[in-house]
Amino acid sequence: MNSSRSDIAVPFGDGTHATALWHYPARNASGSVSRRPVLLIHGFRGDHHGLSFIAHHLRARDAYVPDLPGFGQTRPLAGGLTLESYLDFIDGLVTVVTSAAGAPPMVIGHSFGSILTAHWAARTVSRTDDAQAPPASATAPLILLNPIVSPALAGTNRIMTQAARAYYWAGSQLPERAGSALLRNRVIVRLMSEMMAATCDPGLRAFIHDQHRQHFSTFADRSSLAEAFDVSIRHTVTEAAGALKMPVTVVAGRDDEIAPLAATAAFADSLPDAELVVFDRVGHLTHYERPEQIAGIIDAIED
Repeated sequence: MNSSRSDIAVPFGDGTHATALWHYPARNASGSVSRRPVLLIHGFRGDHHGLSFIAHHLRARDAYVPDLPGFGQTRPLAGGLTLESYLDFIDGLVTVVTSAAGAPPMVIGHSFGSILTAHWAARTVSRTDDAQAPPASATAPLILLNPIVSPALAGTNRIMTQAARAYYWAGSQLPERAGSALLRNRVIVRLMSEMMAATCDPGLRAFIHDQHRQHFSTFADRSSLAEAFDVSIRHTVTEAAGALKMPVTVVAGRDDEIAPLAATAAFADSLPDAELVVFDRVGHLTHYERPEQIAGIIDAIED
């Protein structure tokens, strides 16, 4: 893939936060000059690798993909990982990308990243009073991939969520060596990967499992992982729906067991300007199972 890494200083709090950011130039460089860039926000326990496949296939837009704080090559935020601290971080990240690209990015979030993206967009809009025009970053189209639409602690997935909660709690409370071994256990990581992958293509399925084997355990430490998990189960995109007045594209997998299609469709229907795209025979990993098609959707959106 054609990409370059920069270690950038993202404005955060009273200072900055060192962040690993990857830039993927549009494949058709001459056509990207006038197109809005994209900023892709990855999911829980992921890093930039997962969304790099969408970035790689974009023909008309430059893409920027960070490792979120606490994951990959970016250390946790000072003061801990909360929804608000992540939103403050994305504020700073958007500022940096806007400066680098010359235009506010279209922000795209997958799964846990969809929670952060939706809440960031809603907060940006809500901070603008009626007498002010909203900032350009707040009116840019929003794209949510496999958005988390249902409370994890309720509904049909609550038993799985409680089991996961116990797992991350145990991982954070055990002695360092035992806790880290539990959280990075390859058998458990493989079970998570099996649950999320829906493809019947053996080659693609093996590739997805290998990606998770390589990159699903690159979190910074046990306590920040537990904090990020808490954010992921306590919040949904539906909490932000009332403020999402901009065009929103919702991408779903028909076989997604983490973000069920019925709830995802209801969320899209609740928005004033939304388009729902559903991929058949795809689950929660649309970014692995349909990256080229998603890139085409992103390229086709009007700026």
